[in-house]
Amino acid sequence: MKSLWRWLRTGYRLLTPRFLKRWVPTSLFGRSLLIILLPIVLMQAAVAYAFFDAEWRTVTTQLSEALASDVAWNVDLYDADPTPAVLAKITRRAERTQTLTITLQPGRKLPPERANTLIPPLDAALRNALNDKLQEDVWVNTTRYPGLVDIRVAVKGGVLRFLAPRDRAFASRGLVFVLWLSLATLTLAGVAILFIRNQVRAIERLAAAADAFGRGSDARFKPYGAREVRQAGYAFLAMKDRIQRHIDQRTLMLASVSHDLRTPLTRLKLEAALAEPSPRVDAIKRDLDEMGYMIDEFLAFARGEGAEALSPVRLDLLLRQIADGAARAGAMVEVEVSEGLSVQARPNALKRALANLVMNAAAHGTTVVIAGRVLPSGGVDIVVDDNGPGIAPDRYEEAFRPFSRLDEARNQNEKGVGLGLAIARDIARGHGGEVTLDRSPLGGLRAALRLPG
Repeated sequence: MKSLWRWLRTGYRLLTPRFLKRWVPTSLFGRSLLIILLPIVLMQAAVAYAFFDAEWRTVTTQLSEALASDVAWNVDLYDADPTPAVLAKITRRAERTQTLTITLQPGRKLPPERANTLIPPLDAALRNALNDKLQEDVWVNTTRYPGLVDIRVAVKGGVLRFLAPRDRAFASRGLVFVLWLSLATLTLAGVAILFIRNQVRAIERLAAAADAFGRGSDARFKPYGAREVRQAGYAFLAMKDRIQRHIDQRTLMLASVSHDLRTPLTRLKLEAALAEPSPRVDAIKRDLDEMGYMIDEFLAFARGEGAEALSPVRLDLLLRQIADGAARAGAMVEVEVSEGLSVQARPNALKRALANLVMNAAAHGTTVVIAGRVLPSGGVDIVVDDNGPGIAPDRYEEAFRPFSRLDEARNQNEKGVGLGLAIARDIARGHGGEVTLDRSPLGGLRAALRLPG
């Protein structure tokens, strides 16, 4: 009872989801193939076992007993009169009526070692039948000669050797049945692989189109495959069109708003320029400049850079260009990047993201270090360090929120509107990358922009 309970408990553990997850394929192709092939293989195995147990073994046992009877009958005849004349008579009759070849090996003994077996259960049936029919010692070999069974019996004066066709001991059609069963399984597996692969390819292309659209690329996709897959494809295309219309409408609206705001803003700047110089006029000019900068920032954040095409970008040249701009703002900037380092990106968008990170570091610190390196995965990692006051780790994510300024954590930037980090992360994610924050070895903030290869 304890062993039964232990067996049931072991079987339950093997069927638990946690155990199965380690062995079940993770891909849709692998799981679909497993769902189709596993029942086929189990069914074929059950059919083969039933045939082997009910038919093949039964027929083989009957054939083995018939062969053992013929061998025993010839051995008894020879033992009754072990003369050359009787042996010759037995040999001729055995070849003519029993398809047996009989030879006498005088002075020989049975081989001491046990012969290799072709199929152990079937060889065991022949050995058992010979042991039941004969009183003498017997040695059997089913693998030495192709198509023949070698049977040796110890008799007076030596060993009587019998060579019989394999068909007389084993049901040869059973092997043909198993072969056809295996071929059928392989054929079904091949057909299943072709059909499943065709369906999975449609889903893979849909996923690739969704990923390309998420990065701002042209997501060309034509639905095909099963009905459900086509429905998902058409739903994706409809969603893509709705999102694109929303982006276009928002961009158009913001461009119109920006244009409408720039017209009175330009008039105000003109009036301020024509006014008599005074501290109040200078303050008005600064406010007007800040308003113009804010309008540009809002429009850039809302518009994004999704319409720009991907092209190779020389990071070493781009980072040095951005560093020169930060140096003119008064910061000490150092660039550590390999010569010729490049990445596939949208040039203007990437320049804006990196400029935001570098100028943000220059605005809050006196020393800025920019480093670029190639990742083992093939991507690129660009790190911007500064020696400013930094940001508390629990407020890193808050710093990425649009219009978040964190004045208590960083020196206040009179010109900023809290969109620099948000725009940088939005551009990085549009490329399939990410922007993260961490504490810098210089004592301030580290901003890392990572792009895939």
